[in-house]
This record gives sequence, structure tokens and C-alpha cells, in this order.
Amino acid sequence: MSAFESRSTALVLIDLQNGIVGQPWEPHDSAGIVARSRTLADRFRAAGAPVVLVRVAFAADFADAPGQNVDQPVALPKGGLPPEWSQLVEGLAQPGDLLITKRQWGAFHGTELDLQLRRRGIKTVVLGGIATNIGVESTALQAWEHGYDLVLAEDLCAGPSAELHAMAFKHIFPRLSRVMRSDAIALAAS
Repeated sequence: MSAFESRSTALVLIDLQNGIVGQPWEPHDSAGIVARSRTLADRFRAAGAPVVLVRVAFAADFADAPGQNVDQPVALPKGGLPPEWSQLVEGLAQPGDLLITKRQWGAFHGTELDLQLRRRGIKTVVLGGIATNIGVESTALQAWEHGYDLVLAEDLCAGPSAELHAMAFKHIFPRLSRVMRSDAIALAAS
């Protein structure tokens, strides 16, 4: 078990929201990811370490959604997403948690995530969420580029396929971070 300083470590959870956790993910199911995320978040809160919950949301007309020309554009529903789509899963958010809304894959660009982490003296980010190869990977790359020490909690992530998830954890994340299971992450008083 690795212990991280509670005063300089934050837990950042990506897109654990109704519209995303309800989709099929591999190799870990959404219910297990949410349960383990709640457990780790409670451990962080008990140690006085910040918990940051990131969600993705867009205006009803998608005017704030990325609009680049790509080969595989996402089909956006006419009239916007249902209101509950961007709500965090029930029981995840607790008083004192930092809530960040993003409008692209990564959680840093266009949000105050970096500002809020730096103001709290955070040096290490423990990261999890859905989807491994979209929001989590993009946020991990950005965290690394911002100079944070990074820990990826493998069992708090899942992707569109087990193969893609494994590729990120085998080839990408070890070059950016330490990879651990959530039950091996402990916080030490500092």
C-alpha cells in the first residue's frame, strides 16, 4: 500500500454521471467503479484531502460543444441531452467536494481545475473515471503537462472495450503516472 500526503494529494473523478455510467463499459462495470470511487472518496474526505468531481455538460443547442471536423463525429441529439444526463450519480457528491463542469474531453482546458488544485497546494492527483480512453486519458495527459504527479486507479476506470482500456494502462499511463488499484491508495497525515 502506498501512502500519499493528504495535504498535497487530491482525488479527481471523471464523468461519473447518469448519462455516462448507464452505458456499457469494460473491463469494469459502472456499478463497481462507482462503489469503489465512493469508498476512495470517503477515505480522502476522512483524511482532509480534496475530492474533485468532474462532469461534462453542454447547452441545449450544443453551442458550447467542440465542433472540429473529424472523421467520426458524435451524433448529438436534437433538442439537447436529457436534464439528468449530466447529473452526478446519486450519493457521490458530498459537502465540501469541488465540482467542475467541462465541455470537452479533458478536465483542465476551459475549467478552473488547475487553479483550484494549485490554490490548495496539490502536487499529486489520483485519477479515475469513465471513459478510460476519452475523459480519463485526456485529463491524465493534461495533468502530466501541468506538472502534477499522477496516480491512475485502474479499477476506477473503464473504456468502450477491455482491449482499449488495457492498451492505455499498458502503454500510455505508465509513461505518465503510477498505476495502482484503489484499495492500495492510502493517505498519510502531513
